[in-house]
Amino acid sequence: MTLTFGTDGMRGDARTELTPAPVRALAQAGAEILGHRGFAVGRDTRASGPELAGAVHAGVAAAGGDSVDLGVVPTPAVARWCADHQVAGAMISASHNPWYDNGIKFFAPGGSKLGDRVQDEIQARFDALRGSEIEAVPTVVDAHDTAAESHVERVVASLEGRSLAGLVVVADAANGAAHDVAHRALTRLGADVTMLHAAPDGTNINDGCGSTHPASLQAAVVERGADLGVAFDGDADRLLAVDADGRLIDGDQIIAMCALDAKARGRLAGDAVVVTVMTNLGFRRAMDDAGIHIVDTKVGDRHVLEALDAGGYSLGGEQSGHVIFRELASTGDGLLTAVQLLDIVARRGRPLGALADVAMIRLPQVLQNVRVARRPVDVDGPLAPFIDASLARMAGRGRVLIRPSGTEPLIRVMVEAETDAEARMEADGLVAAVESLFG
Repeated sequence: MTLTFGTDGMRGDARTELTPAPVRALAQAGAEILGHRGFAVGRDTRASGPELAGAVHAGVAAAGGDSVDLGVVPTPAVARWCADHQVAGAMISASHNPWYDNGIKFFAPGGSKLGDRVQDEIQARFDALRGSEIEAVPTVVDAHDTAAESHVERVVASLEGRSLAGLVVVADAANGAAHDVAHRALTRLGADVTMLHAAPDGTNINDGCGSTHPASLQAAVVERGADLGVAFDGDADRLLAVDADGRLIDGDQIIAMCALDAKARGRLAGDAVVVTVMTNLGFRRAMDDAGIHIVDTKVGDRHVLEALDAGGYSLGGEQSGHVIFRELASTGDGLLTAVQLLDIVARRGRPLGALADVAMIRLPQVLQNVRVARRPVDVDGPLAPFIDASLARMAGRGRVLIRPSGTEPLIRVMVEAETDAEARMEADGLVAAVESLFG
């Protein structure tokens, strides 16, 4: 059994892998390297959360420090606490995974996610500590109500006094960390809100609901005659939306609307937006037409944040719905994104679907995962002739991206083209090339 950092923290089955003993060692390692005074600990609604939170507090104590328990809060609430109090922290969550999985995401003092070098340091110390029997009595401050309310207040304040009155909204909380704060924030801003999947029981998080399973939200929006719907994932750090007709609006479309609105208001720093290599070609064309520069990063919102800070930019995110408003937060925040998106709808006085259609035309995108015996060091070189041939056939009307998974023995093949049929044909050919070269 090997526990290692992936794209966004460390995850595993909480019944067999990410159990209290290794979590205690991991927390000790994190606290030793990041800082162990006032270490903030939040969690989502998984059944394993309370026990693993106890293990994190014990690990911080073993490092010689004390900690603050934030209770059930969204991941960005932990990041916000770390920024406000200049302490390190951890979120116990496996995001959109099933209830039996769990994970640990660390934040540095200031609320930012960790770079590769710091993760490597924690990994090395964790590997050295595993199996140790160091025990310490935790000193824990309870800040459940304070953390949640502070997060709601800051999200509400982001509208600078504007209201969402008149908007009818259905919000799917995924039976996760947004189940309470989403209703509080949206109703406080004046929206008429119906909550969906907001009764967590420890095992129903992401179960047929939330941003990874939006079908019930799509149906509820149409049935209620709502203006739109919003869907969070388990730890509420990302968001997808649904228009009045039940059509799904993804992260690319949300970022496009926010970028165009911010530019029109003179609030888009550098007239630029930071996105990942997975961002749809239709988004790229729309931003080019609008005179907005695109900065590309690797997949993962921590890479987006690094590029935002390096360039002094204000907006970035991922197709999956992680959106970072850098002047307002230090990480992706589903609730903040929902409020900012609803604000655009309210100010513009136009339906979400119409705004999305004006913002960009989404090109068909096909993504296929090819399992291989082991992750290759180089995929670009061997596949270059096949990629070049595919691009030549599409004659500038499409895009190809092939990359190894960061966590699994998979090679991911992505093709975008003018039509779904063309994208699928080119993807099938490239998958066959990957299989022939890498098994």
